[in-house]
Amino acid sequence: MQSIRTIHIDPVECATLPIQAVLKKIHSSSRGLQGREAERRLRLFGSNEITREKKRTWYQHVLAIAQDPLNVLLAVLAVVSYATGNASSAVIIAIMVCISIALRFFQEHRADRAEEKLKKMVSSHARVIRSGKEKSVRPRSIVLGDIVALSAGDLIPADLRIIEANDLCIDQSMLTGESVAVEKNASQAPSSLQRSLDSRNLCFMGSFVQNGSARAVVIAVGTRTYFGSVAGKVLQQQPENTFHIWIRSFTRLMIKIMLIIAPLVFIINGVTKGDWFEAFVFALAVGVGLTPEMLPMIMTINLGKGALDMSRKKVIVKRLDSIQSFGSMDILCTDKTGTLTQNTIVLEKHCDVNGDESETVLAYAYVNSFFQTGLKNILDKAILNHEHITLKGYAKVDEIPFDFNRRIMSVVVARENKHILIAKGAPEEIFQRCTHYAVGDAHHVMNHALTPRLEAEFESLSKDGFRILAVAYKHCPSSKKTFSKDDEHSLVLLGYLAFFDPPKASARETLQELKNLGVEIKVLTGDNMYVTQKICSEVGLSVTGILCGPE
Repeated sequence: MQSIRTIHIDPVECATLPIQAVLKKIHSSSRGLQGREAERRLRLFGSNEITREKKRTWYQHVLAIAQDPLNVLLAVLAVVSYATGNASSAVIIAIMVCISIALRFFQEHRADRAEEKLKKMVSSHARVIRSGKEKSVRPRSIVLGDIVALSAGDLIPADLRIIEANDLCIDQSMLTGESVAVEKNASQAPSSLQRSLDSRNLCFMGSFVQNGSARAVVIAVGTRTYFGSVAGKVLQQQPENTFHIWIRSFTRLMIKIMLIIAPLVFIINGVTKGDWFEAFVFALAVGVGLTPEMLPMIMTINLGKGALDMSRKKVIVKRLDSIQSFGSMDILCTDKTGTLTQNTIVLEKHCDVNGDESETVLAYAYVNSFFQTGLKNILDKAILNHEHITLKGYAKVDEIPFDFNRRIMSVVVARENKHILIAKGAPEEIFQRCTHYAVGDAHHVMNHALTPRLEAEFESLSKDGFRILAVAYKHCPSSKKTFSKDDEHSLVLLGYLAFFDPPKASARETLQELKNLGVEIKVLTGDNMYVTQKICSEVGLSVTGILCGPE
């Protein structure tokens, strides 16, 4: 039997294996781990935490600031000044250095404390199944092989392979940048799967459950998770920023000037006056005088002022020198959703099958979204913003909940002694359940030409950044009180809804201002290339090249 210490399961392999094979590989079962085994694995692998920046003590922080090359140079000059009897000069230099270090320390320490307070505000628990019983634990205590129970609102505490799911919808915006939730299920992924993020049976640390419930087994914890590996790369040794490079270059320049000027002054003064000791002291004084003692304090005050200005905009500046880096950037990588766009889906079109605007389509979609009892998604909210639609005369009879196999949500309402089933969902799923379509008050039999034409139109809209839902209905016997997905047939296609996440009003002006400042913009997004191109054109960004994930 393979030792648990040596187990490392590739997420793509995990997604493509049957769930029983996955459980066997990590020595777990659907009843979860035994309590003692979980404790043993926690000792073996450590806590389920990502790599974080090592917390420094206050004296380590002060020492790190004091190691700035310019501060070191000034400290050396202060010692030399004191050794040569110029105590007042040494005291002045020392005071300037201490003020500079103190100002920077207090500003950065205050930022660190603000960050710690924010972290303490975020507290969560996870529900795991151990020895067949559900219990609540801290996420850091979760181990490889734990069975985790998920429900709406839960944070995903580790990388998971789904065992069973019920209408599970996961928000992966932390990983992909895209706010639209992803459908998840327990189905085994095809062997052709290449990227773990594309799998529908895996959930990743850093995401959260928007809708539904599930049971899943932990396949990776801590630094071995997808999120943990990204965090580890971020915290790797970063190259020096321009501020440090400039300080080091300036310090070298000052040393070179002193090594040239001070010996010349010493030799000339010694030869002309004959007093070589006095010439040496004078040369040292010249060297000290060449160094701008107040420069570190002036730089710290200016950087601190920048940090205070940023704090008024609710931005925490952890390191003062990042202000200079921020000001000297020439490339800005930005997200799309919620940054260039409003992150608010708007209903742009409600049309019949001919593409003409239809209030009937909007009214039926509004009734469907209003009467559904499940968690309303961003598309439902966009529909319900049209509050001019009246619900007078409608009464709910039943509903057929959404699921990710049908990708349809239906409600049944009573109106004027008639029962009407109203369905909305993915166009391809609605089409195959329709036998007729409506134009005005007339109904026509669905023909072979209509569906391809609509599909081509939807594809064109999708390339322009729209999300599409189809709407259909049918009349049902008023004596029927309960309904199921088997009743979603012989529908009449009414038309479609097109949704769009519009760009922010300020985006175009801001991007133009950045361009005028010489900053080049790169858009990084989890959305598809067509939507991204559409948004870029809307905000005035010229697209010179596109690089997709697999590439």
